[in-house]
Amino acid sequence: MNAIRTPAFVLVENASLRDRNTLRVDAHAAWLAEFHDASAIPEVLDHPALRGKPVLLLGEGSNVLFAGDFDGAIVTMKTHGIDVLGNDAASTSIRVAAGEHWDDFVRWTLARGHAGLENLILIPGSTGAAPMQNIGAYGVEVGEFIESVEAYDLQQRRHAMFRNADCEFGYRDSIFKRNPDRWLITAVTLRLPRDWSPRTEYSGVQDELRRMGIERPAPIHVADAVVALRTRKLPDPAVIGNAGSFFKNPLVSTAQADALRTEHPQMPSWPTANGSSKLSAAWLIEACGFKGLREDDAGISNRHALVLVNHGHATGAQLWAFAQRVREGVRERFGVELEPEPRVIGACA
Repeated sequence: MNAIRTPAFVLVENASLRDRNTLRVDAHAAWLAEFHDASAIPEVLDHPALRGKPVLLLGEGSNVLFAGDFDGAIVTMKTHGIDVLGNDAASTSIRVAAGEHWDDFVRWTLARGHAGLENLILIPGSTGAAPMQNIGAYGVEVGEFIESVEAYDLQQRRHAMFRNADCEFGYRDSIFKRNPDRWLITAVTLRLPRDWSPRTEYSGVQDELRRMGIERPAPIHVADAVVALRTRKLPDPAVIGNAGSFFKNPLVSTAQADALRTEHPQMPSWPTANGSSKLSAAWLIEACGFKGLREDDAGISNRHALVLVNHGHATGAQLWAFAQRVREGVRERFGVELEPEPRVIGACA
């Protein structure tokens, strides 16, 4: 295995990815480029070994399934740094390097009295990956707080700045996700409000606060409630391989949602701003009997029906085949198409 190691970057040939994806798939990449200084990006990408190779951008691997090896260059940011850019009467602006661990950053904000991100605590992955997926949980999306995103354009070989509107954020979506290997995110600036109201209307947060005996929650109380919910519901990737929620909550027309609720009155659904309805993918999967089901080392968690798990040595192909089985079961019973939330490499999603 050839490798070049400098303070600014590491370049490795035939790199194992098993410890770089939370599903613990034992895949390999022809090359791995790891950046500790964003200024080294142009030099490394111009290396003769990488010229003409396909490029895959990777954070901490918490939102990807490798269904096979990757015959190209995987690029990952390992830069660090958090800087407060400014304060005013309404908000605080904070710039975060892409390689910072997202959950560590959320806890950093809470420890310093900044509100807004408490519902997004305990989400795995890097800060640079947060805008890509427009990560969200318990009624909050990170796109609400992003002021700007700094990125390196791999097509035009130049640095670029995106304001919030330029990012085209949607439900688990962004311009970066729709062009997944064009912009390498190097830093994110968030604006956190001083005028704060708790967001506790979603999926049991209020019930958890009541169990905690909290009537007037502060941001840290909401964070503690979310941690308790996530810890109770979602398996720890350090214990069993998983990528969190593997399927998006499907969006359907209001007419289709009404028809399904007529047939299944207990089915949860929520209206959306664009007039459609959001269904619970977890409920659909559990109703089809997949929760806790296992086939060899691939399966669905017995704690949460949205979570695809690797019980030990499942290959990426086996995990993807099991996910397809779940999708087919939901489609046949409910006529609803589930989409994977993680990026699937080496298979047609």
